[in-house]
Amino acid sequence: MDDIEVLVCDDSALMRNLITRIIDGTEGMKVCATAMNGKFALQKLETLKPDLILLDIEMPEMNGVQFLEERKKMGINIPVVILSSIATEGASVTMKCLELGASDFITKPSGSTSSSISSVGSFIIEKIASYGGRYARLHGKHISGAEHYMQQAKLKEIEAQAVKDGIIEKPKDSPVKSEPSFAPTLFSSSVKKKEADVITPEREGGPIDIVVLGISTGGPNALREVFKNLDPKFPKPILVVQHMPAGFTREFAASLDRICPLNVKEAEDGDPIHPGQIYIAPGDYHIVIEKSTLCNVIKLSSAEPRNGHRPSADALFESCAKIYKNRALGVIMTGMGRDGATQLAEMRKQGAWTIGQDEESSVVYGMPRVAWELGAVQKQVSLEKMAEEMNSIVKEHSK
Repeated sequence: MDDIEVLVCDDSALMRNLITRIIDGTEGMKVCATAMNGKFALQKLETLKPDLILLDIEMPEMNGVQFLEERKKMGINIPVVILSSIATEGASVTMKCLELGASDFITKPSGSTSSSISSVGSFIIEKIASYGGRYARLHGKHISGAEHYMQQAKLKEIEAQAVKDGIIEKPKDSPVKSEPSFAPTLFSSSVKKKEADVITPEREGGPIDIVVLGISTGGPNALREVFKNLDPKFPKPILVVQHMPAGFTREFAASLDRICPLNVKEAEDGDPIHPGQIYIAPGDYHIVIEKSTLCNVIKLSSAEPRNGHRPSADALFESCAKIYKNRALGVIMTGMGRDGATQLAEMRKQGAWTIGQDEESSVVYGMPRVAWELGAVQKQVSLEKMAEEMNSIVKEHSK
């Protein structure tokens, strides 16, 4: 197996060191170079070919935004994941980075200590495994499935908690990595694909009154691709769960609104669900649909996370299945894990129309794969064709 190679660009020597330890301590990943600003990163790209760039925003001489502008001019397509501040102004700049072509972002902890950066270690590994892994495979490398890396990250989280609780002593750092376990996983290319189950709907599909969409890793850019190509006269409301931390979804909705012919907003408690409007679930809140006399409304919920997520696509899909039954379109797109799959199957059972993103165009073929195997997806669609398919289905099955 080959390694996913990463370039870490951050002006803090301590941060570069801590992030390097996380990456190099993960079997199947390595830091091929570090840089203290965007200028040095561009110079290193002249001779190095990393599979992913981890990029800080605030740096001297050439900051993250300037680096992305230069990257775009030079036609460099290596995926970039931003290390972002959680401040409000950080959210605005982060969305600017996504607009300039960054794939995703990770919220930087406020402290620059080993324990604080370790708290986002699993997110760093997930993004590298997802975006860097896909890029590496497209360029001929033999890379383990994303779940292989996430299993390691989970074990490290458990170990760190055990040390904190005094159950075990802190292990000594060792330059020797543990031997990898290449057991097949959900995301490994060696896994034999399961035949899809068959769901027999309780009723035929009816006229579509609403569209609900669940998406995770790979979502920020995927949604930009879909929303910019929606029909300006798209006649139905769209409710979206994109796994994203609190403090960023309002800016994310605003960035989508700038490129989408429909109005896009962050959902608020009590929002009436109007045709031709897109509602993005706010970070750290589930969104569910509540029946009302005049028009149905959105309710925000702080209930426990589902499938490890809040907002959760399962929470949204479940409420949609109960209220709209066969008068809805459910869409599930790129993302790690299985959030949304079970309740999309329930929507299909109720007679709703359903589509899922295909493997080839997904950054991580996790959520849509599980949904397909459960029989929840009627048709798999490429990212390039997703907006066209949504336009067509809704137009065909409108009143």
